[in-house]
Amino acid sequence: KQWLRIGHDPLWFYVTNRIKESLPDVAVVLAAHPDEVPFISSMCDFTVVSGGETRQQSLKNALQHVSTPYVIVSDIARACVDSELLLTLIGRKEEGDVIVPALDVIDTVTYRNETIERDQVKRIQTPQLSKTSVLRRALDTDQEFTDESSAIVAAGGTRVFVPGDPRAAKLTHASDTAVLECLDAPSSIVFTGNGFDVHPFEEGKPMVLGGVTIDSPFGFKAHSDGDVAIHALIDALLGAACLGDIGMLFPDTDAVYKNIDSRVLLKRCVEKLHNFGFVIAHADITIIAQTPKISPYKDEMRRVLASLLHLPLSRINVKATTTEHLGFIGRKEGVGVISTASVHYFDWKNG
Repeated sequence: KQWLRIGHDPLWFYVTNRIKESLPDVAVVLAAHPDEVPFISSMCDFTVVSGGETRQQSLKNALQHVSTPYVIVSDIARACVDSELLLTLIGRKEEGDVIVPALDVIDTVTYRNETIERDQVKRIQTPQLSKTSVLRRALDTDQEFTDESSAIVAAGGTRVFVPGDPRAAKLTHASDTAVLECLDAPSSIVFTGNGFDVHPFEEGKPMVLGGVTIDSPFGFKAHSDGDVAIHALIDALLGAACLGDIGMLFPDTDAVYKNIDSRVLLKRCVEKLHNFGFVIAHADITIIAQTPKISPYKDEMRRVLASLLHLPLSRINVKATTTEHLGFIGRKEGVGVISTASVHYFDWKNG
């Protein structure tokens, strides 16, 4: 959900900028999944740190980069935080170890089949403002807490409630987007990327091209299986989404990718794009080869790639050409592939 697009901005960027607009002089530290840190860092000027297995561990990692006496902690899922709430927290910072926005409960509440006093029940929200030193000590435990105030109270600290904001609902389920009025729909723009790759031949190695085994006495010299068509396609997809290139995602210095099936790499690339809020629209591949003959395999390649990209056949195109015996390809030393792909943002607003 942190990669749902608000216009062009991913949710994490949009929410953080809303807070920065209210508190322009406050430094920002973002805790993110380790795999996403390089991508997030390339899109912003904030301090980005690797998160942990839990929210609490992610917070502890982020606190290592905080040097101020007070810290405000919020969740990206808390998308529509109002500036008035932030200023209220800061204005009352000296009243307790943690200042917490909370909503009263107006419905009857039961716990383990017993009705309890709803006046004693509160719905806790973020952001919460804490004394940094107190919060660090409170989190120095193996016990897990779902918010900062619970940890601080358990450690003997004081908690002060301030009125919460019903509009600052948390984005947990898809249906929650309907009540988050601050979120605009994603842009409908379509992005296009291209990819290019070449591999020389290697005698005695199976040839795999476009996910299809080709009848040939030689394959491709490469760290992976050398499927030059899929490699070019991956670069086109990453280019369209501005997510780097195949070497960044699957470095050939990593032994885990030695002789790996390139279809596995494409599956992971597709998953990465989906997780980052993109939908693949189409792909076009041009295979440049003097040998072997590609025509007998084009339809099968389309079927394999369509399945891997979760696209209908009508949006996958595979072409083949030669160099008329010119260059290394014309001398039958290898194969080159050019690929183009287009993507758009997932339209969470309209399902």
